[in-house]
Amino acid sequence: MEVFNKLYSQVSSSVSSTVSQLSGVLPGNPVTREFDATTHIASAGPGLVWKVYKGCKRSTKQEASIFVFEKRQLEKWNKSDREIILESLRRGVTQLTKIRHPQILTVQHPLEESRESLAFATEPVFASLANVLGKTTNMPQPANMSDYKLYDIEIKYGLLQISEGLAFLHNDVKLLHKNVCPESIVINKQGAWKIFGLDFCVHNTNPANLPPSYPHEGFCPTLPDICQSNLEYLAPECVLTQNHSPASDMFSVGMLAYMLNSPGNQPYSPVKDLQQFRARTQQLKNLNLGKLQCVPEALREYVKLLLNVSPEIRPDAHQFIKIPYFDDVGIKTLTYLDSLLQWDNLQKSQFYKGLPEALPKLPQRVKVQRVLSCLSRDLTQPAMVPFVLPSILDIAQECTKEEYCSYVLPHLKPVMKLMEPIQILLIMLQRMELLLKLTPAEDVQQHVLPMLYRGLDSDTPQVHELCLSVLPTFAGLLDHSNVKNSLLPRIKRLCLSTSSLSVRVNCLLCVGRLLEHLDKWLVLDEILPFLPQIPSREPAVLMGILGIYKLAMNHKKLGISKEVIATRILPFLMPLCIENGLTLVQFNALVALVKDMFQLVETEHRTKLEQLNSVKDEQKVLAAAMPSIQPSNKPQELDQAFTGLGLDSFVSMSSGEKQKVAKQQDSFKAFTRQPALEPVKPVATNPISPPKNLASSLMSDWTNANAQGGNVGFGGGAPTMNANMMFTPQQNHFHSPSTWSSNNHANRSNNAPQNWNALDKLLPVNNAKIPMNQMIPQKQPLIPSPNVGLANPNNNALSKDDIMDLLS
Repeated sequence: MEVFNKLYSQVSSSVSSTVSQLSGVLPGNPVTREFDATTHIASAGPGLVWKVYKGCKRSTKQEASIFVFEKRQLEKWNKSDREIILESLRRGVTQLTKIRHPQILTVQHPLEESRESLAFATEPVFASLANVLGKTTNMPQPANMSDYKLYDIEIKYGLLQISEGLAFLHNDVKLLHKNVCPESIVINKQGAWKIFGLDFCVHNTNPANLPPSYPHEGFCPTLPDICQSNLEYLAPECVLTQNHSPASDMFSVGMLAYMLNSPGNQPYSPVKDLQQFRARTQQLKNLNLGKLQCVPEALREYVKLLLNVSPEIRPDAHQFIKIPYFDDVGIKTLTYLDSLLQWDNLQKSQFYKGLPEALPKLPQRVKVQRVLSCLSRDLTQPAMVPFVLPSILDIAQECTKEEYCSYVLPHLKPVMKLMEPIQILLIMLQRMELLLKLTPAEDVQQHVLPMLYRGLDSDTPQVHELCLSVLPTFAGLLDHSNVKNSLLPRIKRLCLSTSSLSVRVNCLLCVGRLLEHLDKWLVLDEILPFLPQIPSREPAVLMGILGIYKLAMNHKKLGISKEVIATRILPFLMPLCIENGLTLVQFNALVALVKDMFQLVETEHRTKLEQLNSVKDEQKVLAAAMPSIQPSNKPQELDQAFTGLGLDSFVSMSSGEKQKVAKQQDSFKAFTRQPALEPVKPVATNPISPPKNLASSLMSDWTNANAQGGNVGFGGGAPTMNANMMFTPQQNHFHSPSTWSSNNHANRSNNAPQNWNALDKLLPVNNAKIPMNQMIPQKQPLIPSPNVGLANPNNNALSKDDIMDLLS
């Protein structure tokens, strides 16, 4: 079959354009008005002068073949022969148009003639027998024509068809063909052999009540070969005795049978002229079975009879078609198929029931070309489809994908839309694996899937179960929208509404097998919420639900979360554990799943809590060990860049800087609450004057201080301060004069007499200025100066820079 397809495709591709070529070849020919031709595919007729084009009828788009004879081919003959040739061609087509028979080529449009050509249209044709045997004159040269080989069943059935056609011509039409040869036999698209080339036919001239008489014009060797019968297949009496009869055509059949079975399809003896013709006739007089060894044994004896020189010895067409050679299962099958149109549906159904047993005996090419074309005619009757469909699917099983798409699938597409009788859908579902294997993905989406959806919507449980069993095989071809919007809603509705336990369990099994092809969110949104809604607690249903949960939990892509398990699944499964209808094995399986789910929740949540606690602990340790954040240099530089521009309030500060400023503000407030400090200028001494007695001066001052003790207080003036003494902020303890006086008296009483000579060291030895911090006594109590008040409004406040220097 592959060789056939290769040959057909190569012949068909010889012309690249699909635009009609007929109008270009035959301008003005009336055939071009009704038919479009696309590809030059074959040649036929005497001398293979007819070009055969593949085409179709414009009005109905019905496939057809267009035979064209271009008159320019006549240029190689002289003028007188040209008209003889044209007349012979016209006569042959005219006779062919008048005859209707299954074994005669059917003419769809009669002969039309223009200045450039002759043309007519026929049923679709594959090639002539001569083309198939390797003669490719007047046609595109196919690369592998020699690879095409006829099967024995094709040769056998072809001879039978030609013999039946001749029987019709001889007995009913009373017509002699006189040129039965490979050029005059056409193979149609279905592989049937058809008689063609009635150019040299002879009609009966006697009335119907008399034996037929066929006038003989004699053989003229001066005529062109195209105007004469093929000598290699012509009976001896047609030339030697100037006589012919129906037996003459049967001689041609015998010669044809020999040639078809001989090595290399060679004729019995090549004949090119009358001398060779006479020599062959002498050989045939001494013909024996030894020279016919190439012919099958069952046919050999009858070929010997057909090739007998005496016409009376040859069997006629009716006798020949009844020989045991044609009594074959394959031949009978093909014969019955050809006669189907004459049978009623009951007879057809009986034949179709036994057809699957006969199909293995036929070659695939014959099944595709011959059997399939006959079976497809009954696909238009829904009542006959269940009988025809199994055989069609058996043929499809042996097809390649290309053959299936070209010959089988176009017939199956309308069948897939039929819902009655229900057996059609059952047969389709039973052979779904084959359909998925051969049907292209696009056609699966457009035709096969809708058929399954219609099956799910039907009312037949058996159809439901078959649909559910084959749906998972479509998983790789289903897209998300189809699953979500078309498939899952139907399965859920069927599972919830059906009264059949088997269908409900099959729904769950189908969902389980589809799980690995679904995404996680579709399972969470569509599958898991649907399971608790199933109105059944049968153990088989529970086990189906259990299987779905287990697959969803353990599947790597799905992986149900602990939240879903804890909040939705476990609350549903726990009550199921106390169902009384469970067997021990089923109970153990259910409990094991519950434990696994609980263990999963426990493990995952414990891990999560441990992680959270460890994170908190790490944060605490990190906070304790983390040093104070040091501001980066870049922000400091930026802040310094804006210093002094009056934008200090807008400059952002880090946390450490804010703490530092707050501390400085607190220290500043504490300092401002203390009395302001005013340094006392040292009293200038006269270097010329003699040194005073320090002891006497101190005693005098002391006496005066005691005398004014009653006037010293917070409301009066402060006592005078010695020039060598200074009040400092570090000495913030003040004593009232009375307390100080009493302490002095106590000291004097305890330590009298006093040694004042130690104070001599306090006097300066020169006029150089002494730093203030060296003038502060270390242990002597501080006497407040009367010139420094606790709150003096005349004191000048310190500047910000002085305060910052002091604090630093």
